[in-house]
Amino acid sequence: VTIQLTFPPSFSSTSNKNMQDANTPGICEGYLMKRRKWPLKGWHKRYFVLDKGILRYSKNQHDFSKGKMHGALDVSLAVMSVNKKARRIDLDAGDILYHMKVSYCILLQYDAIKLTVSDYLHVCLCFTQSGSGRSLSFHAPSVADSAAEYFDACDELMCASSSEMSDESGLSDGSSNSEASLSKAPAKLNSIKNTGHRTTLPAVCPDNSHVGLMTILYNNIGKDLSRVSMPAALNEPVCLLQRLCEELEYSDLLDTANHTDDPYQRMVYIAAFAISGYATAQYRNRYKPFNPVLGETFECIREDRGFRYISEQVSHHPPISACHAESNNFNFWQDQRWKNKFWGKSLEIMPTGMVNVTLKNYGDHYEWNKVVTCIHNVLSQQRYLEHYGEVIIRNLKSSVCTCKITFVKSRYWGSDGSKNEVQGQVLDETGNIVHRFGGFWHEGIFCDTLPNPQCIWKPNPQPKNYMIYYGFSSFAMEMNELTPDLKPLLPPTDTRLRPDQRLLEEGKIEETDKKKDEVEEKQRERRKILAKRGEEHIPCFFRKTLDAAGKEVWLYNGTYWKIRDNAGFVNVKNLELW
Repeated sequence: VTIQLTFPPSFSSTSNKNMQDANTPGICEGYLMKRRKWPLKGWHKRYFVLDKGILRYSKNQHDFSKGKMHGALDVSLAVMSVNKKARRIDLDAGDILYHMKVSYCILLQYDAIKLTVSDYLHVCLCFTQSGSGRSLSFHAPSVADSAAEYFDACDELMCASSSEMSDESGLSDGSSNSEASLSKAPAKLNSIKNTGHRTTLPAVCPDNSHVGLMTILYNNIGKDLSRVSMPAALNEPVCLLQRLCEELEYSDLLDTANHTDDPYQRMVYIAAFAISGYATAQYRNRYKPFNPVLGETFECIREDRGFRYISEQVSHHPPISACHAESNNFNFWQDQRWKNKFWGKSLEIMPTGMVNVTLKNYGDHYEWNKVVTCIHNVLSQQRYLEHYGEVIIRNLKSSVCTCKITFVKSRYWGSDGSKNEVQGQVLDETGNIVHRFGGFWHEGIFCDTLPNPQCIWKPNPQPKNYMIYYGFSSFAMEMNELTPDLKPLLPPTDTRLRPDQRLLEEGKIEETDKKKDEVEEKQRERRKILAKRGEEHIPCFFRKTLDAAGKEVWLYNGTYWKIRDNAGFVNVKNLELW
């Protein structure tokens, strides 16, 4: 990494000499802003010490002197990216990811002095210590000075009401007995049910070890990867519209909630459903879903589960996928926007948009956010995935109760005991805890505060040989299935008819790459034509509106099933996507 430093006007030649001394290995310490993880909003001030290539941090200098560390990172193992406009440094060591801000302008130049990552951090910390830039001492600023120096009105600084442990590790104040409770829970003899759908794919997943993933990703560090075209061998034969449908695999939890009179217990089942949607990701870190093209649709009718689902790609830049499902018990909808950021060794997937569920027996309308998904060590065979962050569930029709769910981030210095851990609380109007539940998003959720303490959710068993079929669950195996009786009923925009995705499912990798390029080029041509006409794409089955809070949302317009059940799609004008 090469840098040029922009000095304050009052910076003296003595300070220049001290700066050179600071570039040599040694102990350097000071306050930096670190991005919060719980939830992923705003920044907080933390005390960092860089010693012999190890970057450690605590809440403040006093905690550090007492040995109270909150994290440590070996900078020799880290990839660093610098955003000079935001004054941000991103350090990615594979299983550890730090986002930090500095106070002074440090500009990347490719014709200046070459520094190592460790040297660069030395310079940043030394400038932090200097305050106004008048001198470079090795004494940290006072809390008051540091707070004034680093406050940024553009950042959403969260209030410091939560405990430090909750802030750093995602653990709630109360200890969790979820692991013990799950082990004692009566075993649910979940067996793979015969749904009449297929149980394997036409071909096994390809070996993509030859793909130059490192070159692709390193050229796009810190960028949104949703705009980067990837080789077909990195894809799995489902698209993001189908991945949204996979969140309905455990829709029976919504059925149960719709027949539960107690509002607090009802919220527990809604929470279990919100958690269950993450279970399918456990074995899905080797491949990525296809990005839908603008106007692409996907329907799913499941009489065995009692719902029908429709989704559509309603926007390309930014990419937005909207979906809606209905049954006799519930309505489910969401519009999701994803940002994928590669930080050098880790890939973060950050969804925005709210999930909505209404229950027909009670008129409840539940709304909640999603958490961040991170794939660590993305360039190695020791790749693993975790979800972290906080989910808040609210009933927009009643203030009787709310729910807080914490997806615990693995602790860097601890055991794997907290890996994939989830903790939750149902709170009444006054903030008192009515129910506690916990467990692991890949194993199950136990609630011991119900009248009959029980495991309220466990994932279905994986099908035979699932690892050679992209790690798909049985439900995911069924997503792209195209039967002779279904094909004439689908619109030509349905994902099952997308040729490149079908070729990948059949194991024809070279043909997939060629067809994928054709599909993407056709999308670009359609956009150019619309731009020349001064027109915008108008989705067929969803409409843009504002919710009660004034946020832009996409809602189902009610036309898809009417067309399908009456005239049929062969009798209406359809987009030609491929």
